Amino acid sequence: MSSILIIEDEQSIAELERDYLEINGYSVDIENSGDLGLQRALSTDYNLIILDLMLPKVDGFEICRRIRSEKDIPILMVSAKKEDIDKIRGLGLGADDYIIKPFSPGELVARVKAHLSRYERLSGRKESRNNEIRIRGLMMDKTARRVFVNDKEVAFTTKEFDLLFYLAMNPNRVFSKEQLFDQLWGMDAMGEIATVTVHIRKLREKVELDPSDPQYIETIWGAGYRFRI
Repeated sequence: MSSILIIEDEQSIAELERDYLEINGYSVDIENSGDLGLQRALSTDYNLIILDLMLPKVDGFEICRRIRSEKDIPILMVSAKKEDIDKIRGLGLGADDYIIKPFSPGELVARVKAHLSRYERLSGRKESRNNEIRIRGLMMDKTARRVFVNDKEVAFTTKEFDLLFYLAMNPNRVFSKEQLFDQLWGMDAMGEIATVTVHIRKLREKVELDPSDPQYIETIWGAGYRFRI
């Protein structure tokens, strides 16, 4: 049974969400304050976290940042704030989804199921013996360092392959250029962060049917890039 933590300061909303999730077979805990929610999220192994944005003591942005720095599990951020800047910031900090209140409990349950299913599939891929990723017409083999687009092999440089594989292993998560640069070029890098933009452009030229309208590697304006599945 998958376990879910709801961090929500409005008790009536949290209980409604819990009831619908429990009806669908999930085990659910609730925390009403940001500090206790963060503590519980980091100390307990949950399969998914539903995180309100406006919380007492510690807000949802900081909680998301702290959880993501230590755990790789789905985080669904919920908020009554509709501004794009809040969505961008939440996704940029590692949230997997951003749901605007009010929403129907049925929608919440559907999104929870979708994210848990996707996470389980990807976790299985990560543990696969051959380190293969297959997403629509794209196939990557980490062991052989080969990439096929619609069954046709495409050549990649070392860094191009590493960047593509890293993004695909972390689907729907937004990475800033700085994060990608630190992760893939690191302290030994002699270039500049602008090299990330150049490599993203080259990846799109090789894997996208129309690089001007990418279906795999999306630009999230003001935040960075994410690999969409």
